[in-house]
Amino acid sequence: MKFLIHKLSYFPAVLCCVLLLSGCDKQNEFLQAKPDQALTIPKTLADLDLILNNEEVFNAYSCPSMGFISSDEYYLTTENYDNSWDEMGQKVYIFGSDIYKGGTIPGADWNKSYNQVFVANTVLEVLKSIRYSEDEANHYNEIKGTSLFFRAFAFYNLVQTFSLPYDSMTSSTDMGVPLRLNSDLTEKIKRASVKESYDQIIRDLTTAYDLLPLKAKTITKPSKVAVNAMLSRIYLGMGAYSESLKYAKLCLAQYGPITDYNLITPTKYSINSDFLAEDIFHTSLINYSIMSPAIPDSNIYRSYENNDLRKSYFFRVAGDGSLRFRGSYDARQSNKYCGVATDEIYLNRAECYAREGNKEDAMKDLNLLLAHRYKTGTFTPLTATTSDEALYLILEERKKELLFRGLRWTDLRRLNKEARFKKDVIHIVRGISYLLKPQSMNYAMLIPDPEIQLGGLTQNPRQ
Repeated sequence: MKFLIHKLSYFPAVLCCVLLLSGCDKQNEFLQAKPDQALTIPKTLADLDLILNNEEVFNAYSCPSMGFISSDEYYLTTENYDNSWDEMGQKVYIFGSDIYKGGTIPGADWNKSYNQVFVANTVLEVLKSIRYSEDEANHYNEIKGTSLFFRAFAFYNLVQTFSLPYDSMTSSTDMGVPLRLNSDLTEKIKRASVKESYDQIIRDLTTAYDLLPLKAKTITKPSKVAVNAMLSRIYLGMGAYSESLKYAKLCLAQYGPITDYNLITPTKYSINSDFLAEDIFHTSLINYSIMSPAIPDSNIYRSYENNDLRKSYFFRVAGDGSLRFRGSYDARQSNKYCGVATDEIYLNRAECYAREGNKEDAMKDLNLLLAHRYKTGTFTPLTATTSDEALYLILEERKKELLFRGLRWTDLRRLNKEARFKKDVIHIVRGISYLLKPQSMNYAMLIPDPEIQLGGLTQNPRQ
């Protein structure tokens, strides 16, 4: 069901959860058992399970995409740009100052994430009133842990989109996001600081860890492995490399398969196939229409060696002769995967090793990953004479391995804090170059106008 949170705000909290149940057939089983759907209230652990199983809320098109649209891993031709009927996407692509004029789904990045927060909060509140037997304790804990994980995941995505990059020197004063911790949508909540936002995200995840199973029954639900993976990602973005390394190690000790690309058929991706053995937690980006004709950066394409299977598996040639990306870890190739997978965590661990001066283990992780990407017998392990050289190699491989997942945006945000890695992002339309500078305020998107006007939130400055 695709209700956005500003629409949901007119309903009582519990009823909203019931409405969300109607998104798929399994959820309808719960509703059909009640004489009056309008008055249905979740009362059991099974009811709450059905709410959290709604993939349309938590998994499909669930991650903000404005960062992807603003990134440097693809480009649009002027014709592609002009033919898009997504005015908001067009303005985001050129780093515009008034991005919400028109658009496919104005405010979707904000609304979708806060919808997830709302549902998670409602489940947490209903849980408090549910009595459960000793035999149901693990089930109760898993529901609570799942809700906390989903809330943390949503807050994290919001901070990456609507706040400036984490900076330890300014995080206490930089504006974060409103931290809604209950289902009362009438309560006006101010923006927390960036530090407070990250603290809440980490607190939710660490609490969830003790409540969740080691591995989930399905990749659309969280687990201990997923918590460790997310903590590694978060601390990497904060520049807390020892912490990122710690959680990367924990994650890969629990679950660390790497898919051998020699054993898969690139035209038959499936969420149930061995191709996705690396998938830890599965979600996809909100699909704005302007993203459909995205052409991968030719410099990235040329950086793959001919024996690198990613060169053929990740790309196809469109009818007009241009490249298209087809390497999404999703059965529906129009969807862009934005979940957490082991390849990312190996690269996290490799980067952290390099930053700590341990080039041997850094290169060991990098070569382990790459050996699974090249045609059998053709890969020559990479070498580095210094930790800095290893770091550069690893960062280049991040661009090639994690393409079109939304992670390039978070990498730009964090790496721009280092002079040696600063990068201008340039998008060209009709011969005009639009520039996103490394320290630009445009690394924080505008908050939707209704939230400013009705919620009294402070707007982000836009250059």
